[in-house]
Amino acid sequence: MTEPPLNPQETLGLSRKQLPRHIAIIMDGNGRWAKQRDWPRIRGHEEGAKIVRTIVTHCARLHLEALTLYSFSTENWKRPREEVEFLMGLYAQYLFAERDTIMDNNVRFIHIGRREGLPESVLTEMDDTIQASRENTGLKLCLALNYGSRDEIVDTVRDIATDVRDCKIDPRDIDEQLITGSLYTAGLPDPDLLIRTASEFRVSNFLLWQISYAELHICDKLWPEFTPEDINLAIQDFARRDRRYGDVQTTTT
Repeated sequence: MTEPPLNPQETLGLSRKQLPRHIAIIMDGNGRWAKQRDWPRIRGHEEGAKIVRTIVTHCARLHLEALTLYSFSTENWKRPREEVEFLMGLYAQYLFAERDTIMDNNVRFIHIGRREGLPESVLTEMDDTIQASRENTGLKLCLALNYGSRDEIVDTVRDIATDVRDCKIDPRDIDEQLITGSLYTAGLPDPDLLIRTASEFRVSNFLLWQISYAELHICDKLWPEFTPEDINLAIQDFARRDRRYGDVQTTTT
């Protein structure tokens, strides 16, 4: 069911131009949330998946341009096999179960990360969701799955080096714009706002190139406790920031 759009002025006390175009979130704390309740870690992941639907729908209703969620890093393969297998099954289940919600809210689904190593069930559901939503014109939901920023940069350098070798690119033409357009996130604006939950202050190999000028917002809540109100608070915090991009604020008297 399609939710009605939200008016930023009424919801946040902000004009639309004060909103971030692209929010990136490091969703941290599922395991700790479960541990606090003496539950298995997988219960935390189940609850975290439910929050994703709420947050995606809220961002779509605000008519944000893009939302990127750090779901599974390349380093997460080091976790216990049972937990990894459960997570992969959860991703496949989520992508299938949430496809109607994605379509109802005009969300375009995008994947960033390496496909190699992901189970066939995940790849199938992911590709079906990408294909089904490719013409949607609302929020771009970017799922960072089997993602590592250093891997992304390595893959980008390899691709550019191959084009140089094949005489498709002159080395003198390599600049920031070319690199940006060769990353997994090509076509998306860089994140304006990076949110991390669970009181952690690390960027954890996430969008290292793209977040060069992102505003950071640290939330004390664990991910399963995160709410649309927390997104609203982060956006309001973002709107108060003085974003100079290395310049000096000019004051007038």
